[in-house]
Amino acid sequence: MQNVKRLTQLSFISLVAAILFTGCQSGKVSSDKTTAVAPAAPAEAAAPAAPAAPAAPAMVAAPAAAAPAAAPVATTASSPTPPVRIKAGSSASFTDSDGNVWLPDQGFADGDSTDRPDDMQIANTKDQALYRTEHYGMTAFSYPVPNGKYIVKLHFAETYDGISGSGQRVFSFKVGDQEFKDFDVWVKAGGAKTAYVETVNVEVTDGKLNITFTPNVENPEINGIEILPAP
Repeated sequence: MQNVKRLTQLSFISLVAAILFTGCQSGKVSSDKTTAVAPAAPAEAAAPAAPAAPAAPAMVAAPAAAAPAAAPVATTASSPTPPVRIKAGSSASFTDSDGNVWLPDQGFADGDSTDRPDDMQIANTKDQALYRTEHYGMTAFSYPVPNGKYIVKLHFAETYDGISGSGQRVFSFKVGDQEFKDFDVWVKAGGAKTAYVETVNVEVTDGKLNITFTPNVENPEINGIEILPAP
């Protein structure tokens, strides 16, 4: 009986030992399985970079203001700057004995022009042809020139056959602010067909050389005008 009981105890102990051994094996397997390295968690995705701020537009320099154009000198293509020589009453230019070129008739406000025969002899000059044409009956003459000081030479000769002595052609004229009253070409030149030059110093301040003519007896007349820079 005791043997049976002892056998029974041994069987029970063996059974418990077997159960415990089996449990330990199961735990070991389970432990082996669960200790496998778990896959690493994916790294956190980098936050997308903030878009770069747009570059500030390049500053474009404002175009420099253009320098004001210089005021044009009061001359024209047909009106060169002094020295200027005008052959009154002529329709063509003229070159004198010194090689100076005289422009055709221009600058007169009104009046008329005439020319004398080519064989007319003019005393007191080496350029007789200059005095064979004239502008007469004018009231004014104007020519654009830069402001400044000038020497103005007025050329006269009495070539009209209707004038036979002094007092038969008398007129007044004003060059700038200088006035010449009761001007008699015959008297100034000392007779007919004789050249006479009146020289006037003038200062121009308004861009024009102005001459006015006023008749007294007969019409004013003139044969040539020179506008020369003062030295």
